[in-house]
Amino acid sequence: MGAEGLIIFLIVGAIAGWLAGLIVKGYGFGLLGNIVVGIVGAFIAGWLLPKVGLYIGGGIIANIINAVIGAVILLFLIRLVKTA
Repeated sequence: MGAEGLIIFLIVGAIAGWLAGLIVKGYGFGLLGNIVVGIVGAFIAGWLLPKVGLYIGGGIIANIINAVIGAVILLFLIRLVKTA
C-alpha cells in the first residue's frame, strides 16, 4: 500500500467512524478514535456482511457504507458491554 492508499484508508475510517458516532447517539471519540472505530468497523463489515449475503458494491462510497455498518455494529457492542 502506497502513501495514497494509506491516506484514503484513514479518510474512509474517519468518515465512517464519524457517521457511526452520529447514528449511535452518545459516542464521539475524537478524530483518532473515529478513525480507529471506522477501520475496525470496516474489518467487521468485511468479515460479517459476506457471511449474511449482503454485498454493497465497489468504490469508495461502498467502502464508506460498509465501514459505517461495521462501525455501528462495533459501537452497539461497546454499548452492550458498558451497560452489562
